[in-house]
Formats: sequence, structure tokens, C-alpha cells
Amino acid sequence: MSTMAEDPRHDGGGGGNGGWGGNTAGDRDRDRDRDRDRDGDRAERLVRLGQPPRDWRELLRKALWIGIWLVFLNSPFLDLLSGEHSTAGTAGGWLGLTVFVGLYLALVSREMGPRAFPRWLIHGIIAALGALTVLLTLTLGSHWVGLFVYVSVACGLALPLRAAYWAVPGTTALMALVVAYVDLDQLSSMVLLTLLIGFAMTSVSQLVRTTIELRRARATVARLAANEERLRLARDLHDLLGHSLSLITLKSELAGRMLPAHPDKAAQQVADIESVSRQALVDVREAVSGYRRPRLAEELAGAQVALAAAGVTADLPAEPALDGVPEERESALAWALREAVTNVVRHSGARRCAVSLNRRQTLDGPVLELSVEDDGPGGTSGAAGGGSGGGHGNGLTGLTERLQKVGGSLETGRVGRTGQPGRTGRAAGSGYRLVARVPAGVPQEAAGGTDAAGDAVGSGT
Repeated sequence: MSTMAEDPRHDGGGGGNGGWGGNTAGDRDRDRDRDRDRDGDRAERLVRLGQPPRDWRELLRKALWIGIWLVFLNSPFLDLLSGEHSTAGTAGGWLGLTVFVGLYLALVSREMGPRAFPRWLIHGIIAALGALTVLLTLTLGSHWVGLFVYVSVACGLALPLRAAYWAVPGTTALMALVVAYVDLDQLSSMVLLTLLIGFAMTSVSQLVRTTIELRRARATVARLAANEERLRLARDLHDLLGHSLSLITLKSELAGRMLPAHPDKAAQQVADIESVSRQALVDVREAVSGYRRPRLAEELAGAQVALAAAGVTADLPAEPALDGVPEERESALAWALREAVTNVVRHSGARRCAVSLNRRQTLDGPVLELSVEDDGPGGTSGAAGGGSGGGHGNGLTGLTERLQKVGGSLETGRVGRTGQPGRTGRAAGSGYRLVARVPAGVPQEAAGGTDAAGDAVGSGT
């Protein structure tokens, strides 16, 4: 098996246990949380369908999104400014156009928010828009036919889907009758435009409503998950401490009663109290350790968010199949994935990162292999040595020890050299790979057979 050389970008100095570049687990967790928050904030800035604006910037973006569609009003504006109508006609046109735009913007902006108008009010606004459009077109001429497009948009956006399927063609038919009266030449183009935009807005309406429903469902799921976690924590604390605390209370009362007449028996009760309290402390520590144990599926999801926030194209596996793999081994792989992704984001300068999780059969039995490979140039200074990072006084040592405790092994080094598979770099020698392996079968001692298993996997047997 070819031995990979250590990447100089991992030699961060300061022999931190479990962190590359001397970073503590708390620092990495805070950085990961910041990456997730930053990615979530970016998504919230890009898409906030069905939500009211939180500040003036969001208000401006929403106003621009709605206002850009007022381009079809250029013809009525130019018609009013042309001076071809009487004073009364021009004044009535400006008044009708102002009322029309006000009703339309009120309906659209409210419908794009979390709380729409009541159905009766929506129907009344749409009827008023249609009546104003017919009146202005018949009295002021063919320049006002474009208002029917806004009536169609209002029908497609504000009405239920079943009703919109009838209202949009109905609006188009009404427009055809009016156009046939004022200017027959516009009939074909306006019919097509009114139909297409009206039905397109039904899709936008469904998107907004689905987004609102998904946001509510996500909030409900989060509340239920938090409540379930609180219940689980309460059950675990009761199971862990209920019996111990009850026994400590009982023995304390017995010791208090025995102390005046039987101090020797009271001392025995105190010794029992000490033993029970120590065991309770051990149980609590084990429980807390289990709560803090990372899971591989959660780390894969976190890696996706972190890599996307850093602008790195990620190739991640689907939901991992971990049947029969003990939790401590899964946790060791999860730590390895967290460290590898943290290094890719901070130090690699990579554009792509590929993560794979495979079961392999070796001479020492089945193993579960996690591979994290990037195409980044990393550091520029040379680094001597190979192996699993042992003896280098950095985070690789901590990862190696963590994996060896569960019978696993760690292998790191450059990829893309001549004759080596898995080349993802831009040139020969670019890129870096971390491979973590844990036994997938019967537990074995960390010192027994891990090197042989690593050789078998590395050689492809």
C-alpha cells in the first residue's frame, strides 16, 4: 500500500487534541454555527416569499419586484399626456388610473404576504378592477386595453386555483369583446398575452402558498422536536437520578436516626451514600457524553451547509446505511468528517470536495471507510513524514487516537500524483485526501489488526 504524505496545511502547530490547526472543539462548533447562520441569512435575503418586509431594504426589493410589472401602464400614461382628450376626460382618466393602480397594488402586496384579504374583499377588488378597465377602455380608447393584463394577474394570483382556471379565461373573453369594439387589430396579441400571464400567476400564487405552508410546517416540526428532546432528557434524568437520589435520601434519614445510638452503623450508611452518589455521578457523565456524541447523518448535513457557504462544490453521499455499526464507531467517523470539512473550508482553497462512505471487506473483516478528498492547493511549504499523523503534534494525532480507541485507523496525504487513483486536482500533486476506517463487524482491540485492515482497504482487496 502506498503511504500518503502529510499535507503541510494540517501542520498548524500547537498539539490540540481533535482539532486541526490547534482549534478546540468549541471553536469549531461556533464556526460551524456561524457558517450555518450565514448561509441561512443569505437564503433569507434571497427568498422571502409570503413574509412581510423586515426593513427598508426588503421593502425596496419587494416594491421593485411588484413595480417592474407596471410597465404595461406606459400606454395609458402616454395617452393621458398626449393632450388628445378633453380636460374632463383627462382628469377622469388620471383619477381612474390612480384608483386602479391603488387597488391592484393593495391586492398584490397583501396577497404576497402571510395574511391575505378576506375572500369577499378579494372578489370585490377584482370586480372593481374589471369594471374600471372596461369603463376606461371604452371611454378613452384602445391605449387602455393593457389594463386587462392586470385584471388577469389579479385573478391568477388572488383567487383559488379552481376559481382562477375560470376567471382568467373569463377576463380574456371580456377583453376580446371590448377590443373587438375599440380596436380589432390588437385582438390576437392581447388574447395570448392575457391568457399566458394570468395562468403564469397561478403558478406564482401556488409557490407563495406552498412556501408559507412549508415555513409553518418547519416551525411546527422544530417545536415538536424540541419538545420531544425535552421529554427524552426528562426521562433520562429521571431514570438516572430518580433511584439514586431516593436511595441517598433514605440512607441519609437512616444515618441521622442511627447516629446517636449506633455511630458505627451510621458510618456504614454514610459510606453507602458516598458509593451511590459516585455511581450517580458516573451515570450522569456517561449520559452527557452520549448527548454530545455527533451522528454521521447530522455531520453530513452540516458539511453540505458549510461547504456551500464557503463556495465549495460538494459531492456528498445520501443517507448513510449504518446498520450494525456501534454508536461509538459512528461517532468517530462523524468527528473525522467534521475535522476534514473544517480544514477544507478554512485552509485548502479548494473548489470541489468529494465525500464517500463505503463498506469494504478486508482480510481482518468488514470495515466502514469514510473518504474526504478536495482539489485545493493547501500550504506551500514541504512537510515530511507520512502515516496517520502520529508524532506530528497536531490535530491528526487526536483523530488517530480517537479512531484507534474504536479499532479504526486514519490515513491522510496528497492525491493526484502519477500512478495514484482519485485525482481531483487541477495539476499533478494537487488535492488532499483523508481516509478514516472503523470496523463494521465484531468489535476488536485497537492494537490488533488495524494496520492490516488499512492495507487491505488501501490496496483494494
